[in-house]
Amino acid sequence: MRRVVIENAHVATVSGDEYPGGHIVVEGDRITSVGPGPAPEAGEDGAERIDGTGCLATPGLVNSHHHLYQWASQGLAVDGTLFEWLTTLYKPWSKMDAEVVAGAATAGLGWLAKSGCTTSTDHHYLFPRGRGDLFAAEIEAAREIGVRFHPCRGSMDRGESQGGLPPDEVVEDIDTVLAETEAAIDRYHDPSPGSLLRVAVAPCSPFSVTRDLLVESARLARGKGVRLHTHLAETLDEEEHTREQFGMTPAEYMDSIGWLGPDVWLAHCVHLHDTDVKRLAETRTGTAHCPSSNARLGAGIARVSHLLEAGAAVGLGVDGAASAELVPLAGELRQAIYMQRARYGPTALNARQALEMATLGGARCLGRDDEIGFLAPGALADIALWRVDGFRAAIDDPVVALAFGPTPPLERLLVGGRTVVDGDTLVTVPQDEAGRRGADAHRRLTRLAEEVL
Repeated sequence: MRRVVIENAHVATVSGDEYPGGHIVVEGDRITSVGPGPAPEAGEDGAERIDGTGCLATPGLVNSHHHLYQWASQGLAVDGTLFEWLTTLYKPWSKMDAEVVAGAATAGLGWLAKSGCTTSTDHHYLFPRGRGDLFAAEIEAAREIGVRFHPCRGSMDRGESQGGLPPDEVVEDIDTVLAETEAAIDRYHDPSPGSLLRVAVAPCSPFSVTRDLLVESARLARGKGVRLHTHLAETLDEEEHTREQFGMTPAEYMDSIGWLGPDVWLAHCVHLHDTDVKRLAETRTGTAHCPSSNARLGAGIARVSHLLEAGAAVGLGVDGAASAELVPLAGELRQAIYMQRARYGPTALNARQALEMATLGGARCLGRDDEIGFLAPGALADIALWRVDGFRAAIDDPVVALAFGPTPPLERLLVGGRTVVDGDTLVTVPQDEAGRRGADAHRRLTRLAEEVL
């Protein structure tokens, strides 16, 4: 059994105490000891020993919302609102194939790993016909990179002809969606303890999905025992659209069809009313906060501090790379803190709250807070070791050094005790190769889109 011992690090457990000069012991894929001072002696057992001097140890970060395929369409529609951005990009996205998705997912997940991410979800909702198995492509990329993966089988069935936003050629019919989603769950979902792969059901949004699909998707997910995910209340345009179509706010609409609950997490939730905040908290519905994407698209600043005060689960997400180019997940701690303070004042969100959102909060959204997002005996050995020495040593508090400044170098990243990043370099897939695959995916998507114009 693989044994790893980390010593002399400042250990931030998130769920409990912090230990300056503390230790973490890993056996197999689980943590067996966390505490102050040196690790308990275990004899000459061949353990890998990591000197954490000058480092901060945290739980691996959990990315609670993403669109990996968008790595291939970064740098486009850079000055549009969400709806303008979407209507510009639906056309090239409709031409992507499994090769594009594979390259984009490899680069996107490799980039996430380099920013301390050990678990990522992905919301893939576009499935052009005859373009290969896109869902399988991103799952294989996650296996190669070595991160824990929660892909969401997304969908859209409400095109322009039915009052939706997406063009009709990028939507599916409801029977196809439900059949393909059930097949994805049956093939890939692993509910076992320590699972590296779990599937969620994720219709795209209230403005691109029919009521019937939302209702039937919830029925399917709950029958299969998997989680539900969608976008909600990202922009004022969405609220106007939903009020016009349904006579309710987005949150009220989703509540009315049984889409709030402890098995649901929602992306963005920027434009919530007081009653919405209260309702998300009392139904234990999670929120994935994506501050850089919300800023890049001019969507607004989510009421994160209010959700946390109400007791709601809130995680962090980078969102699709095309709406937040090259954003490191660790960088979203800083963005979340600064944006909350810009709107609500200097006590709205602190460093440790942001770290908890990026770890245990995301784990709660994904239903994994019994195994990941914290450092304690019995937890999965998903650990990030950050270098906070050098220039950062002028900051006495290592958690502040992580959360307030630029993302520190990542000394080591363990997923289930296995090294994925070493010395700030991705090692499961050669780092340069991962970047090249992402660039190739961009060039391929551009070429495919041009061929049909």
